[in-house]
Amino acid sequence: MPDASAPLVQVEGLTKQFAVRSGRRTRQLRALDGVGFELGRGETLGLVGESGCGKSTLARTLLMLERPDAGTVRFDGTDPFALRGKELLDFRRRVQMVFQDPYDSLNARMTAGEIVAEPWRTHRGMYATSRDRAARVGELLDLVGLRPSDADRYPQEFSGGQRQRIGIARALSLAPDVVVCDEPVSALDLSVQAQVLNLLAELRRELGVSYVFISHDLSVVRHIADRVAVMYLGRIVESGTTAQVFDRPRHPYTAALLSAAPSLDPNGRANRIVLDGEIPSPLDPPSGCRFRTRCWKATDVCATQAPPPVRDGDGHDAECHHPLVHPLGTEPEALARSR
Repeated sequence: MPDASAPLVQVEGLTKQFAVRSGRRTRQLRALDGVGFELGRGETLGLVGESGCGKSTLARTLLMLERPDAGTVRFDGTDPFALRGKELLDFRRRVQMVFQDPYDSLNARMTAGEIVAEPWRTHRGMYATSRDRAARVGELLDLVGLRPSDADRYPQEFSGGQRQRIGIARALSLAPDVVVCDEPVSALDLSVQAQVLNLLAELRRELGVSYVFISHDLSVVRHIADRVAVMYLGRIVESGTTAQVFDRPRHPYTAALLSAAPSLDPNGRANRIVLDGEIPSPLDPPSGCRFRTRCWKATDVCATQAPPPVRDGDGHDAECHHPLVHPLGTEPEALARSR
């Protein structure tokens, strides 16, 4: 019997490499390098970072589309990569995904009802008769704010927001414990984004589902996430509650990301932290701290030693030799570099 007080998902030391052909050489690209985090029951973890930092690889690993080279993934205390046969099939039901593009992720030749019911073709036995399946399709469409009669319509007859609702209904059709949301609102208009985000929050309260929410949009993450993990070049460099990370970031990279986010608040932060240089290649990451080549606080130790985790005793962790100690926007060195 799983411990209800224990985290639903525990990831430790997760590493994933890909062989990349470069001329006559084959080099190793380390997409994930010792990633670790926990996901609670009914919790939303926001995963943020620049393109190429490893967010999608981490999502694919959680979905068992990639097998890690090292590290462990525990789901209710069980290693899913050790499962076989029916046990593996049962596990796959428990982790589902909502995709970024509500247009390409739905089959235009299938009706909305067929799309929502499609997972039951693999996971047989959930509903005994076609009448039961049709009734459940109607319930799921109603759950995500569509009409049961919409089951007979095709994706091209819906708006972008409505299509994403169909994708959410499909993800929920197997009653998962975890839903991985990969930029689920980035292709939608702002007003529709708010509707879909509110729907996801309502479904979490009603169903108790957990989310791993991947996004580049920090305002979206702040709206929906309970906790936030910030990734840079294959590592989680900072994690904590949403309030901790957004209001008092400890890693310079997090502070730079937050300072770049647009704000409509006239009294909001006016100081933009401008980073030097480009993101290093994951084929040849810097020694020591991976962020040191762009960091205004870097010293000699940053080049020779990987930074240890810095913990404040309240679940707010950062990997940095020189963590920030001032509220966001008031760090003296950052103010000197701001534009």
